[in-house]
Amino acid sequence: MLAALAAFAGHAAVVYKWKDADGVIHYSDQSVPGAEKITTSTSLANGGAAGARANADAQSTNAPKPAAAPGLGYTILSLSSPAPEQTFFGDEIIGVALALEPGLQADHSVTWRLNGKPIDEAGPTTTQFALPHLDRGTYAIAATVTDQRSGESQSTGAVTFYVRQPSALSPQHKSP
Repeated sequence: MLAALAAFAGHAAVVYKWKDADGVIHYSDQSVPGAEKITTSTSLANGGAAGARANADAQSTNAPKPAAAPGLGYTILSLSSPAPEQTFFGDEIIGVALALEPGLQADHSVTWRLNGKPIDEAGPTTTQFALPHLDRGTYAIAATVTDQRSGESQSTGAVTFYVRQPSALSPQHKSP
């Protein structure tokens, strides 16, 4: 029974979110009065980026399909991972994926931006990749597809996600 509980603890983390009197949002692994309890996945194998992608895909099937942009011809151009407002913990791998329909055209390139700055590691034809270790903080990621011949472009909306580091006092914290 203890082994089953230990295995489950490695796959989910609980975080508490609350807003203080000044309107500042806080996150902690310790509960405070009035805090919202958030349970997250901490493993790619058990739902991390893949789960976020499935969640985003499920949401997009319920949403109306956007019309194709003039000149680019994409009916779908959105980030399928990470999910909006998703929280990652510690050194968890952050999978990034661009949903394109139809697929990336030959004369088109993708530019990725993290907090407004280009991600040089992602090549011009990269539609999915993993972000390396990110420090604790709030991040926004977006992609722009550009037609190299005409210069026309179409961008996704920015997706905000969070990276949290577990506290040394947290039950989920692993000792070295």
